[in-house]
Amino acid sequence: MTETRLSSELIDVGDAFEGIEAYFDRGWTDGLPVVPPTPKAVAAALEAASLAPDEILGVEPTKGAVVTAEKAAINAIMAGCRPEYMPVVAAAVTAITANEFNLHAITVSTMGAAVLLVVNGPIAKTLEINSGVSAFGPGHRANATIGRAIRLIVMNVLGTRSDDGLDKATLGHPGKYNWCVAENEDSLPWEPLHVSRGQAVNESAVTVFAGLSGIQFGDHEANTPEGILDSFAERLYPLGPGVQQVVLVICPEHAEHFARAGWKRQQVGQYLFENARKPASDWAMRGTPAGPSQERAGTQVEGDEMISALHSPEAAVPIVVGGTGGAWSMIIPTWSGGARSKAVTRTIAVSR
Repeated sequence: MTETRLSSELIDVGDAFEGIEAYFDRGWTDGLPVVPPTPKAVAAALEAASLAPDEILGVEPTKGAVVTAEKAAINAIMAGCRPEYMPVVAAAVTAITANEFNLHAITVSTMGAAVLLVVNGPIAKTLEINSGVSAFGPGHRANATIGRAIRLIVMNVLGTRSDDGLDKATLGHPGKYNWCVAENEDSLPWEPLHVSRGQAVNESAVTVFAGLSGIQFGDHEANTPEGILDSFAERLYPLGPGVQQVVLVICPEHAEHFARAGWKRQQVGQYLFENARKPASDWAMRGTPAGPSQERAGTQVEGDEMISALHSPEAAVPIVVGGTGGAWSMIIPTWSGGARSKAVTRTIAVSR
């Protein structure tokens, strides 16, 4: 490996423990200890992704903050990433800094959204990113550290943190520490998420969502797609009408029923859009009246007009994640501020 010239400031410390405390003192952690990023470790991460230190991975549109490969690699090492995780981190940075993701808005909003990463393609298995049992739980280095790396980059490079007032989350949720899973492609009844979003089936990709707290539920009785989706609908109603985007986390046991019935991915959103409906008066009684997103020809809808929980069929984004035991699925609402955030997918580049 050729010598990699880094431009970041070096901090002299006596040992790793002193380095950990130095990062705490400077406010560069998420509240947990970090791995001191030595020049050798940072260079290895850059090499693994074939990135030059000064290569720009993204520019946050609102503040103009620049994320270079070197800064991303430093934070990836701090998070505990292995060098081979760096291509995923780099692709995720390009995704979160896309205009349509609206990163600044979601990170300063009181709703407390977190960046959810969903990885697809061969790299998920190569890096052992968990897509199965307890995929959203602890115990898998790739999931924990890749997700954490993005949070540290948001804090340390883009400057959004709670201790200096920019992060305005009223409550926040644990996904703001780290939130990264792979889709369980072995249990899919349809094409993988990244293929549905325009990527080639043999490519690897990461999709980022501005996710709010997940809502888990069990349905151990339904054995048809319609019955399972009716259970999803019950969890959609509290979100109000006209939801712009929501992630439907379908467990493999539920996914089997979709496969058996021959359903396509697009049918999921279509069914919910057509059937997860309530009269406008019911929405109003729930405290969620049909607002501007549900207006028709400039006239506020009211009375008995049936209004869908979804803005459109495309608002539902189904993914298959989880273990094969237990019929537990989940919905993950996404940030719905004034300008909103849209999911973004980026190809994960392999080393050249």
